[in-house]
Amino acid sequence: MNTAPPISQNADIRFLGRLLGDVIRAYGGDTLFQRTEYIRAASVDRHRGVAGSDAIDPGLGALTLDETLDFVRGFMLFSMLANLAEDRQELLTDNEIDVAAALDRLERHGVSRAAVRAMLDEALMVPVLTAHPTEVRRKSMIDHRNRIAELMRMRDAGRTETPEGDSIEDSLVRQIALLWQTRPLRRERLFVADEVENALSYLREIFLPLLPGLYNRWEEALGGRPASFFRLGSWIGGDRDGNPYVTADTLELSLRRSAETVLVSYLDALHALGAELSISSDLATIDPAVLALADASGDDAPSRRDEPYRRAIAGIYARLAATHETLVGSPPPRPSAIAAEPYGTPQELQDDLRTIARVLADSGGETLASSGALGRLIRAVRTFGFHLATLDMRQNSAVHARVVAELLREAGVEAGYEALDEEARIALLRRELASPRPLGVPKAGYSDETRSELAIIRAAAEAHRRYGSGCIANYIVSMTETVSDLLEVHILLKEAGLYRAGDPPEAPIMAVPLFETIGDLDHAPDIMRAYFALPEIGALVAARGHQEVMIGYSDSNKDGGYLTSGWVLSRASEALAPVFEEAGATMQLFHGRGGSVGRGGGSAFEAIRGQPAGTVNGRIRITEQGEVIAAKYGTPDAARANIDSMVSASLLATLEPERVNPADRARFSAAMDDLSARAFAAYRALVYNSEGFTQFFRQMTPISEIATLKIGSRPASRKTSDRIEDLRAIPWVFSWSQARVMLPGWFGVGQALAAFEDRALLREMAEGWPFLKMTLGNMEMVLAKSDMGIAENYAELVTDRALADRLFGDIRDSWQATHDGLLEITGQARLLDKTPKLDTSIRLRLPYIEPLNLLQIELLKRHRAGESDPRIAEGIQLSINAIATALRNSG
Repeated sequence: MNTAPPISQNADIRFLGRLLGDVIRAYGGDTLFQRTEYIRAASVDRHRGVAGSDAIDPGLGALTLDETLDFVRGFMLFSMLANLAEDRQELLTDNEIDVAAALDRLERHGVSRAAVRAMLDEALMVPVLTAHPTEVRRKSMIDHRNRIAELMRMRDAGRTETPEGDSIEDSLVRQIALLWQTRPLRRERLFVADEVENALSYLREIFLPLLPGLYNRWEEALGGRPASFFRLGSWIGGDRDGNPYVTADTLELSLRRSAETVLVSYLDALHALGAELSISSDLATIDPAVLALADASGDDAPSRRDEPYRRAIAGIYARLAATHETLVGSPPPRPSAIAAEPYGTPQELQDDLRTIARVLADSGGETLASSGALGRLIRAVRTFGFHLATLDMRQNSAVHARVVAELLREAGVEAGYEALDEEARIALLRRELASPRPLGVPKAGYSDETRSELAIIRAAAEAHRRYGSGCIANYIVSMTETVSDLLEVHILLKEAGLYRAGDPPEAPIMAVPLFETIGDLDHAPDIMRAYFALPEIGALVAARGHQEVMIGYSDSNKDGGYLTSGWVLSRASEALAPVFEEAGATMQLFHGRGGSVGRGGGSAFEAIRGQPAGTVNGRIRITEQGEVIAAKYGTPDAARANIDSMVSASLLATLEPERVNPADRARFSAAMDDLSARAFAAYRALVYNSEGFTQFFRQMTPISEIATLKIGSRPASRKTSDRIEDLRAIPWVFSWSQARVMLPGWFGVGQALAAFEDRALLREMAEGWPFLKMTLGNMEMVLAKSDMGIAENYAELVTDRALADRLFGDIRDSWQATHDGLLEITGQARLLDKTPKLDTSIRLRLPYIEPLNLLQIELLKRHRAGESDPRIAEGIQLSINAIATALRNSG
């Protein structure tokens, strides 16, 4: 194996690391600083090969319990600052490009700017924020981190003082000192309301001010004004699959707080605009349209008699303030003194603003009209409406079946719905959809589950009335296995007037199937073909023009392993395309990706570019969750780069010519079928068919301790059970990451590669097929972050030594086979040989993770042996936090 090149450390990491060291010395004392520095230097020396690992004392044994807690916090903060420094240095990875570069590339392929704009008129690209619990840091920690990023940007600009006159370096030390003294762990479990507020902080502080300016950049690059194709989505407050704390009240809270956030932003922008547009009728000719707005405004202040634009804006402000009071239930922070009628729709507000913009443009003020504050505000209203982000509803299909069965039984329609076969269910549901009468019986003694589901449907109908149809557009059906699973949603929508029979029928909320398991993904084309064949559904889809299908990365991986999951997802997407073409509908795929590679993580740019031809179509939604939200959207610079990357990848995936010819694609697909089958068999044999595996997993990893972290409102398991099948994908992946095994991101691939005889074909596929190149690239990153030496120490936590030796031996052998096979087919001498920036990033942080792992193992032993000192449990939780921070995309 060749020798890894020396690491050239980021200058920002050295600078911030020095400041952190100063803070630890000042606030933790010289002894803690010296012991921390010794551990750090010893670990770095081991990783550099200065001496054998047995020859270097790691220094961990000298730490008291109190020092252990402080040491873990110090290493966690270093990792947080290192992440920040790397994010600042490289906002785009090696292969990612921005929208301007993507347009240039498309033009070289003969795709004009006008053709791109035409496509964007029908496009929709949406990052969907979810509350999936993989963010271990408190929001207070993230806020201090973002302030440090802001101060570093000032330092980059050559400034030595903040606008307030403080020294930038002193301000940085102050923020790091605040981080040192801020409690990293939450003491109470998050409520849904907390998750709503956390998401709103990103929407308010990042997306709201950033997106209108990005649209200006895109408009300049496109040579014309695009539609508002990039919008925002959220699951927080509407995703009740397995979360009993999401109710009608949380849905209403989420929508109301979103409306409040966006309306206050508009009001602030209008206030600033009124101060700016001081145009006097004594010095400029005023169009009658503006005079009409001014005269109707109710603003009769003598000081503004000659300033019609200001008076017009005062009237718009008054109407928007009244809208705030109507939708939110309280006056805005800066009320209007003018009594006014609220706006009925965002379009009415936009019409008034565009009237002012048109008049300014006609009178020679094109710059005032199309850019600056007014242009940004118009774009914001077009993009965000009165709802800010579209909220998805989600529930498990099994819940729908029980609720519909109870409705039918209590209404005297069908006593045994759940005993019916699929054909009979469809026939019955179609009859009920055609009937104008609801099923609900006012005084029926419904179960708590049914009452809750009906309440949330009625809350959605009320939300449509208050905020407009853009506030909720999709109803995700988890574990969709049949056509009836989707029809049941329409039955529930009908109960609240959100499905109306007719010719054609109407349904402003779309039922969206979520295909999650390997079997469900394989059956997805057949289910969708049968669904489209129903006349009422065909009419709905034709009226809408598109239909969404969600594909789940997390559960398909837990079900079938990394390689099979990725391949079945790609194959299902490709197989769905002709089904949609037959139905005359545009396919809109919703990718349920997590942060870790085992849950579909990795570069979103490469993932979108690696989609099969004809499956993006300018319409794509992607979940963003946990620590990924802070990493991708925590600062304006990071958000700008990641949004630009998502858009450019979508443009290329939609309009760029196919990069693999059909003959090669057929050869590669046949090979992947073989590889996938072998990987699937190996994975299932270990995870689901190995005796004692559940015990091994639960004792080797900190899965039980992860469940005690206060990082989300959802339970760790769907049911009260120890079965792997019932465990949520997030703790499954998270726990393997903590133990440095990363099993969901690679297991089974080594066996598949070793058994495949045509090595030349494998090398050809790895080099020339975007799908496999992306798949192997993400897996390579996982392998580089894993460590079988450290993992073996975790395996010693398993009480049955024979079981541990057998199963860990299988895992270690598979890791080695995966490692060797990857290097062979990619032509590398070592992992990450061809991606030096990523190699440097990972190797820089590995010495800081190993001591945390060793400390965590020791604390786990003491905790499981029954030691009750609360500092032990706190140390375990801190170590989980620190390791996750250092590994980054680990959940």
